[in-house]
Amino acid sequence: MGRQSQKIGTVAVVAHRRKSLGGGLDELRRLLADEGVGRLLWYEVPKSRKAPKKVRKALKEGAELVLVWGGDGMVQRCVDALAGSGVTVGVIPAGTANLFAQNLGIPEDLPKAVQIAFHGASRKLDLGKVNGEHFAVMAGLGFDAKMIKDADRGLKDRLGRVAYVWTGLRHVRGEPVPMKVKIDGVTWFEGEASCLLLGNVGVITGGIEAFDDARPDDGWLEIGVTTAKGPIQWARVLGRMSAGRSDESPFVRMTRARKVSVKLGAPMPYELDGGAKGTVTELRAAVVPGGITIRVPRDDASDRP
Repeated sequence: MGRQSQKIGTVAVVAHRRKSLGGGLDELRRLLADEGVGRLLWYEVPKSRKAPKKVRKALKEGAELVLVWGGDGMVQRCVDALAGSGVTVGVIPAGTANLFAQNLGIPEDLPKAVQIAFHGASRKLDLGKVNGEHFAVMAGLGFDAKMIKDADRGLKDRLGRVAYVWTGLRHVRGEPVPMKVKIDGVTWFEGEASCLLLGNVGVITGGIEAFDDARPDDGWLEIGVTTAKGPIQWARVLGRMSAGRSDESPFVRMTRARKVSVKLGAPMPYELDGGAKGTVTELRAAVVPGGITIRVPRDDASDRP
């Protein structure tokens, strides 16, 4: 391959050992040997919530490139720990949905993903931050978070994205909650709502292109509030999303913001990048411009992200 002679310094792998891609972690080790890695730090975790501790350890050990093996939940936990560090991240999409990788054009192909991680273009991308925690893809409050919370891991592993739609059917009768949303200090929405979404990229849960014009390097967060209630109104919302223009729905309001604050009349669950985070009555969010450096494909790097 002609790469063995070029040493690449210190590389860390932070891997969710229950996730799989290609020939698995054994193949990843072989591919890293081909890349001529000078020093390899290897960390495996049984759950994504144990990843940040390993990331912090890798940073102390001087990692110059961190490869994250797993799905969106694993990526979210790792970028939260890596945000602002200046260390480059390579995403190895070994999860169920891999929405972050999908939005960046990183394929679910192990050799190609490794090739991009080592030889792709380094791009500074925005992150979102909700109640002190970073996210890369999206944050959801209400309906969306209920779907994700109920999509138990067994169902999610068997059905993938279909699991979210399946569980969503249980929640379409949920009553909207009084919600007041301020954008950059100004009241933007006040009324009853069933869901609030914050997007850093266009394609979100279930592979739906909710934010048609989103770019993860524009210094903005996309925001959408849905007032739909009942299965008929929700069917219309999802139909508009599938057709490609979410903002044309009569039950959806959308805009952009740098800072968002939300106050609720009743507790609602929220999620970050497909991971349930708990229940809140207040939520504060902001964009973190250029918060993370990610390797992306070179072939269309001028157009991405």
